[in-house]
Amino acid sequence: MPHSATEQAIAAARAYESLYVPAIFAQWPSKVLAAAQVRPGQRVLDVACGTGVLARAAAEAVGPGGRVTGLDANPGMLAVAEHLSPEVTWKQGLAESLPFPDGSFDVVVSQFALMFFRDRPAAIREMCRVLSSGCTLAVAVWDSLEHSELYPEEVALLEEMAGPEAGAAIRAPFVFGDTVELASLFEKAGVRQVGVTTHHGRARFPSVRALVEADLRGWLPIWDVHLDDEHIERILTRAEDVFARWTTPNGSLEFDSPAHIVTGRVP
Repeated sequence: MPHSATEQAIAAARAYESLYVPAIFAQWPSKVLAAAQVRPGQRVLDVACGTGVLARAAAEAVGPGGRVTGLDANPGMLAVAEHLSPEVTWKQGLAESLPFPDGSFDVVVSQFALMFFRDRPAAIREMCRVLSSGCTLAVAVWDSLEHSELYPEEVALLEEMAGPEAGAAIRAPFVFGDTVELASLFEKAGVRQVGVTTHHGRARFPSVRALVEADLRGWLPIWDVHLDDEHIERILTRAEDVFARWTTPNGSLEFDSPAHIVTGRVP
């Protein structure tokens, strides 16, 4: 049982890697790297890399002649990332103040993190700063809650059974539904040739319980929403019925998961 803050952070990162990465995130690196046109030999930065699923794929894409760096603010995430891929350079830091010289990279990528940055324009400007002139960035964000499957139902369920703060925690990743506003955010930060494409992924969890319990025990506490075991069990029991339409015959949970990938270049 982890006791120190570091041990707790590493345990949480391991749980993230074992559940969320295969269920949601592992399908997206190929799309992001294709959008960024990553080639062998390039220098790539993955901003807010988490446990490194995108950085690992980038390392394969650039090959031995390239170089990949993953940056994240969370030391637990970085500890797990380094254990999985010691050949990648892992660096702790913030997206709003990247600890790299100007023009250090040929490509900057980021996957499902922009919505959580405290200063999104500053983070995008920093991505531009560390790119060499004429080089490319690609950033993935989730589509709106209304365009997603299952999650609107989870928000409604949690608002009813756990209060508005719990519902707001699930809403938090889905703030970039308007593609015009999304493109404008990048253009105002100095990105040129901005394009936004929408892709449809497929979320696959081993069960209803696996998704909902992970959100209640892992995601909600990040937003300072804490539920006791009895409360969690009541929600899990109700969720089995609410999410029945997305449950497969073998008991797994599958649903559409749309996202936007923003691409652009620095002058």
